[in-house]
Amino acid sequence: MSESNSTKGPVVVGVDGSPTSLRALYFAFEEAARRGTGLLVVSAFELPEVWSLTSGLPVSCTVEEIQQSMLQHTRRLVTEALGDRMSADGAVDVEILAEGGSPARVLVSAAAAVSSPLLVVGSRGRGSFRRMVLGSVSLSCVLHAACPVTVVRPAAHQDCVETSELSGFAAAIL
Repeated sequence: MSESNSTKGPVVVGVDGSPTSLRALYFAFEEAARRGTGLLVVSAFELPEVWSLTSGLPVSCTVEEIQQSMLQHTRRLVTEALGDRMSADGAVDVEILAEGGSPARVLVSAAAAVSSPLLVVGSRGRGSFRRMVLGSVSLSCVLHAACPVTVVRPAAHQDCVETSELSGFAAAIL
């Protein structure tokens, strides 16, 4: 490992509780250990005003309450998923962040803010038509992140590995 890798910020991973995001968490944890860096687990949530406008339902809690709830939920997910790995000798330092906004924007911003050497996201594996209509968090991260991005695919695709040279950074798709 080069000295420059160990002085950079933490590996950043997006976690939303889906099975693929948990696979991304495992990958990111191992990658952070390999690089000798910390791990920043990021969970994004939609702001109440946006959710209320798009869903037509009133929101009775504050942004701070939603953020605290998401933080507690994500902390529980990470603790359950990583278990004893977090407390082992020489374990990776894990920090958790819950931020309001679109997932891609939150992830790209978090990675830039900590000068991350790597952003890891899960792929939901949507078909091309749904991806075109709904957008893709992983694609948006690959296109806009200021660091390399690894996209971890669902278990059924675990043997598929592709690389891309979008935005001048290598993007591994696992």
